[in-house]
Amino acid sequence: MAVQSHWIAMGGLCPWAEAGVGAITTQSLVEPSYGALGLNLLRTGRPAEETLAELLDKDNNHENQQVSIVDSNGHVVTHTGKNCIAEAGHIPGAGFSVQANMMKNPTVWSAMTNAFEKSSGDLADRLMSALLAAESEGGDIRGKQSAAMLIVDEKKTDKPWEHFLFNIRVDDHPEPLTELQHLMNVQRAYHLMNEGDKLLGKKYFEAAMLKYQAAEKFAPNIDEIPFWVGVTLADSGELEKALPIFARVFKINPNWAETVKRLSKVGFLRDDQEMMQKIITMLK
Repeated sequence: MAVQSHWIAMGGLCPWAEAGVGAITTQSLVEPSYGALGLNLLRTGRPAEETLAELLDKDNNHENQQVSIVDSNGHVVTHTGKNCIAEAGHIPGAGFSVQANMMKNPTVWSAMTNAFEKSSGDLADRLMSALLAAESEGGDIRGKQSAAMLIVDEKKTDKPWEHFLFNIRVDDHPEPLTELQHLMNVQRAYHLMNEGDKLLGKKYFEAAMLKYQAAEKFAPNIDEIPFWVGVTLADSGELEKALPIFARVFKINPNWAETVKRLSKVGFLRDDQEMMQKIITMLK
């Protein structure tokens, strides 16, 4: 799911999802219980249609609500109450739904649908295309303030917290979509970093290096990424290649020099005092 609104921190209220269970968005006069209770119902195997019907039946204010549910089988159901503030509407698609309220123009949700269906890239890219299309049609009549993106994978396990692919939020920003796009790249970089860390722990140095290098392309301004590239090179015997990288990172943040001293104690860098001394001399 992805959302933009002229309201603070919508990422903590609007999108709800659990891997292998389903996704729910609650909008208009946001009622977070639709997310929490709806996921509980989906978890028991209830389809999207029954889940929404039960939630609406228990809510005396359901005509003020806008809710969409996609269950794990791809069934889609959406509700826009008659008391949602115009312009408000929705379009259920094949395995997805778009919905909007308090829009400047009634063309927003159709533009979102077209953008999502015609865009390329991964799911995050396509969700962003829909948000950008909404903004190009006038967006929220009140303006812009917050945005969020929440994506989980399809694996249902007893550890759903391990299956978040994107969980990024812009709580208060004059250009929330621009900032959200930045966070998308940072998130992609850190996914690659995590993969590199796992490979490094297994001493697969060359494979780890490739992950770190790919991460640096997504987030070239984050100094932690080249730091781990330097660590990988040093630990794999390529110290001379690592030294200028350490010099660059230490110049940005001298605390990395102290960090590198601590790595050998926990097995992330071989215990080699001569090598360590050469690395620390890069702190100038």
